[in-house]
Amino acid sequence: MATPAIRMFRRLEGLFCVYKPSGVHWKLVRDSIEANLLKGLNATPPLPLPQEVRFLAHPASETEAPKGLTLSAVSVPVLSKHPLVTGPEFQHIRVGVGHRLDAASSGVLVLGVGNGNRVLNDLYRTRVTRDYTLEGEFGTATDDFSHTGKVVERSTYGHITQDKLDRVLAMLQGVNQKALLMYSNVDMQSQEAYEMAAQGLLGPEGKSQPVLTGLRCIHFQPPSFTLEVQCLNETQKYLRKVVHEIGLELRSTAVCKGVRRTREGLFTLQDALTRHHWTASDVMVAIRQYHSKKKKKYSHTQIKDPALPPPEEKTMTPSRQTESSDEAAAVGVK
Repeated sequence: MATPAIRMFRRLEGLFCVYKPSGVHWKLVRDSIEANLLKGLNATPPLPLPQEVRFLAHPASETEAPKGLTLSAVSVPVLSKHPLVTGPEFQHIRVGVGHRLDAASSGVLVLGVGNGNRVLNDLYRTRVTRDYTLEGEFGTATDDFSHTGKVVERSTYGHITQDKLDRVLAMLQGVNQKALLMYSNVDMQSQEAYEMAAQGLLGPEGKSQPVLTGLRCIHFQPPSFTLEVQCLNETQKYLRKVVHEIGLELRSTAVCKGVRRTREGLFTLQDALTRHHWTASDVMVAIRQYHSKKKKKYSHTQIKDPALPPPEEKTMTPSRQTESSDEAAAVGVK
């Protein structure tokens, strides 16, 4: 018979995401969540203690003379199964980390519990893109491309306009699009390449050099600017270097003041759990929402896939329509 803690752990298996704040190492985030999940699992009420039959002597009265030993069968709890003796039911739980963020970066960090650790590996075998917001500043160059590094050069930036910045971003995106086609290992003259490009499935096979699939400026107020980046196989250090190279292309210098991941696959900032919600109950809700979102996207993809036949149209009576809506609502709750 499964205990309440085991049943709760089964509902915790899956993927979820949290918001990693800047200045905190991802290992500290993982360890904090592991401790909170263990605390929540072990806080569930335990099963009643099993009973065993023992023969106990009747307590003799002080006024009565002992005439012999009298035994009676009594059901007593097995104290060797008590939680104070056996200890917590869960003493270790493994939380897997997906694509990591360095200590200076913030944003969406995907984690997996139980079977979700295997799903993490399957997730990154696919071409999962990630979105970032990069905050840059013109006029300074450092040894590690960040604003906290050692300053190695200062330059002017008054000649930089948003139009010039957009032209440099378009040039960089074009170069990366060619790299995307090169790493995809697909004949560009084939029908397969056309179908994959139409569905947005072109991408590198396995590990490759970082590829920027999208790049645009969303805020420009010199010396500060903000970029929105969509990429594959990237690291945060590479993204900071991209900001540095943009400054060089504009005949100036630039440093990256902040890196924030806003999306990873299906996970967005709206799905990320903040620090005050890293509890077992909130993680359980987040995992349930992820599964429902995944089912909705899969069903939507099935309908939109041109290779699949169109769904048959059926006329239903009002009562049948009500039953179907109730069934759909029940599936969404599960």
